[in-house]
Amino acid sequence: MENNVQWEIKHFNELSAIEYHEILALRTAIFVVEQNCPYQEVDYKDLNSCHLWGSLDDQVIAVTRIVEPGISYPEISIGRVAVDKKFRGTNISRDLMLMTISFIEKIYGKQAIRISAQEHLQSYYHKFDFKTVGQMYLEDDIPHVQMLRQ
Repeated sequence: MENNVQWEIKHFNELSAIEYHEILALRTAIFVVEQNCPYQEVDYKDLNSCHLWGSLDDQVIAVTRIVEPGISYPEISIGRVAVDKKFRGTNISRDLMLMTISFIEKIYGKQAIRISAQEHLQSYYHKFDFKTVGQMYLEDDIPHVQMLRQ
């Protein structure tokens, strides 16, 4: 199944209205509805980001946002990592992260990448060489930790 996923990456300025709508639909379904967390999903960071997504049968099933350095953190950062519930536990999330890191290294060179990860996902991000830095904090009432990949 994963072999049929079509991957794309575009800077915000290159996205069509439909592409951005589909990305936001998945992010909102997960971060607002599924996690029952009312917060401002659409923010100005999207404007200074590249968006990587995978589609299967014309439906967006996985996304990440690659935020330019100096916007969220001094380092480049990855955020809004989301995989449709039906595709969790497959290799989609691994492929998503590997492609995201590969894109960053291709465009920006090897450098530190910082993320704000939900605390319960630390072991997942450890697989991609992210190390926990600092203490747990609440973001939208969800425990998070900062993680850094050197």
